Amino acid sequence: MPLQSVAGHHRVLALLARAIARDTLPPALLLAGPRGVGKRRTAVAIAETLNCLEARPAGDVEIDACGECSSCRRIARGVHQDVIILEPGDTGTIKINEIRDVIDRANYRPFEGRRRAVIVDEADTMMPFAQNALLKTLEEPRPGSVFVLVSSMPDALLPTVRSRCPRLRFGRLPVSDVAGVLMRDHEYGETEARAAAADADGSVGRALASRTVDLVAARDSAWLLLEHVAQVSDPVRRLGEAKNLTGNKSRTGKKSTPAAEREQLAVCLRILASLLRDLGLLASGADAGSLSNADLHPALGRLATVFGSERSTRAFGAVDRALGALERNVSPKVVADWLVLQL
Repeated sequence: MPLQSVAGHHRVLALLARAIARDTLPPALLLAGPRGVGKRRTAVAIAETLNCLEARPAGDVEIDACGECSSCRRIARGVHQDVIILEPGDTGTIKINEIRDVIDRANYRPFEGRRRAVIVDEADTMMPFAQNALLKTLEEPRPGSVFVLVSSMPDALLPTVRSRCPRLRFGRLPVSDVAGVLMRDHEYGETEARAAAADADGSVGRALASRTVDLVAARDSAWLLLEHVAQVSDPVRRLGEAKNLTGNKSRTGKKSTPAAEREQLAVCLRILASLLRDLGLLASGADAGSLSNADLHPALGRLATVFGSERSTRAFGAVDRALGALERNVSPKVVADWLVLQL
């Protein structure tokens, strides 16, 4: 799991690689950002690069793990003696006894590697006593140890913990990066990956969590709606199309529950927003490389001439308001009917 295997975050990865290459990596770090954007993967890549037997420059970074030596393979399998990953247990928290055990192990010299790396995933789930127990170690770490805290809610950590860990901020991933990870690591086809990425809000984790929703069908419904409203202005005919947004069957063909219907509509609306964003970009003359739905580029280009920049912007705002109404528990049918009249 080299640094180069992490999708996106090029500035952060280059900064980390430079610090490792020049032996200036802080003894404690906080990787903060939304869920599912690669923070934990980066933490493991740091551990791999620190202990790789064949570390070398790669791509845009000064140094990176080879991913192939015995040390890299052991870290990837989670069996390296000097890479400790701590995460919430069955209770959903990290308790003081677990932190004390990690601190005791970190007090010894590395057993088989150059540096001991302690990764605390979902660090915000540490109980307050556990966080306090970690303070002294973060303040005066052993020379051979590095602590990497990973959190999507860093403000839930005690201020005293945050003050001892330089924070690296991870943003949301571009849609193209999310789709690429899904195809590379999770055996998605391109169409399914693009549909999942459009709904994922920059998070691979969220894309994977949405596998229970028929994303391809949702994307098809969103696209067909845009084509329909581009050609039809009659309100009655438009309302007839609204039912395709709130289809009442699940992927198995059975009648869906109200909750599933609401979720399917929410997914469809998020994908619709992604398509409208692309229409607005093309209508304003933006480069096709910035499209979220690049596989639909020719068809988007044709539709962009109908919508134009102003209409695309208005429609995007309408979708955003529709999502807000859905979150406030407004009936999916009412939301769909209102939306098709706004587009």
